[in-house]
Amino acid sequence: MSDSPRITAENWSDDLHWSFQHMDSVFPHDVIADDPTRRQVLAEAPQQLGAIPVALSDRTSSVEEILAETDTDGWMVLHHDRIIAEGYFGGMGPHSRHLLMSVSKSIVSAVVGVLVAQGKLDLTRTVADYIPELADAGYGSASIRDLLDMRSGIRFSEEYLDYDSEVRLLDEVAGWAPLRPGGPTTLKELLASLVQQREHGSQFEYRSSETDMLGWVGEAVSGQKFAKLASEVLWTRLGTRRDALLLLDREGTGLFDGGICATIGDLALFGAMIRDRGRTLTGELILNPEWVDDIFTGSPDSAEVYAASDPSRANSGGMYRSKFWFLDGRRDVACCLGIHGQMIYINRASGLVGVKTSAWPLPLDPEKADATLAMFDAISDHVGH
Repeated sequence: MSDSPRITAENWSDDLHWSFQHMDSVFPHDVIADDPTRRQVLAEAPQQLGAIPVALSDRTSSVEEILAETDTDGWMVLHHDRIIAEGYFGGMGPHSRHLLMSVSKSIVSAVVGVLVAQGKLDLTRTVADYIPELADAGYGSASIRDLLDMRSGIRFSEEYLDYDSEVRLLDEVAGWAPLRPGGPTTLKELLASLVQQREHGSQFEYRSSETDMLGWVGEAVSGQKFAKLASEVLWTRLGTRRDALLLLDREGTGLFDGGICATIGDLALFGAMIRDRGRTLTGELILNPEWVDDIFTGSPDSAEVYAASDPSRANSGGMYRSKFWFLDGRRDVACCLGIHGQMIYINRASGLVGVKTSAWPLPLDPEKADATLAMFDAISDHVGH
């Protein structure tokens, strides 16, 4: 697909395949720089994976069919340190930076993990400890751990198609939807206005605002804009092969919850680092192994509060920890997930990392999400250890 000058901030959602790959041509952004001297070229060992059968709830499909049926823009499978499959559709290519939506949250979490290791952040401290002007705000008494695990007591609806939801306000301050009269105009204004409705730390509820608050805290304790911070502590050290981008609101604040854009290959490097307990494929330690292990084990009540958050999860055994999803009782398969079909699949048992970027017409599509997860599970079983 060629460049589409007809796409603007007013109609960008009309062509998601194009827009997700060209957000920087439509919206303001900052650069999460890579380091040209440290770029890593991944080895390739191609395998024919398209015919692998994939068991779905109502039928048996195949990898090839699922890729075709789930609006795929690009995908990659990394087994240990080798690319065994890679493909692009709809104008995307190896150097295309795709909007990650909430996969961005997992990247923010990694930056927070580095700040904790540096002693700049304490998970038990509150937002107001780091941003005193928020002492009387709803988020003021929430801990950093509450933000990481989506367990603040803030009232925030994540109903994407509801005009009256707080996540709709988030789209508006991001510039992704028209501002309503009298509403907040910047991300920080919105965050400062959110109201506490129950005790912090008591329940799990998915709220994008938690990650935006974390990004604000990260900038406060580091004294740097988030893009520069993420470049220094994460992106340059991963061996990434292209700058990532961070979309900004009209005030220049990063859209930390869903505004990062990156290439498929660089996401695979990120997933491999999480798989390998914080160590890159070249052996550099970015995150403390204990920090990464905690992502996979969770807290004693992580599964309990996850199940209580939604009746459909009651028997899943899943959990949410530090911006990573565990969708069933397995604790060796973590996922980074974003609406419209973004996923990093990390299987520590098989050594497999799968990445998929997509442009689903709807923000949430359980059938396509389940099929994508089943596809990566089937590939993981196929390649073994």
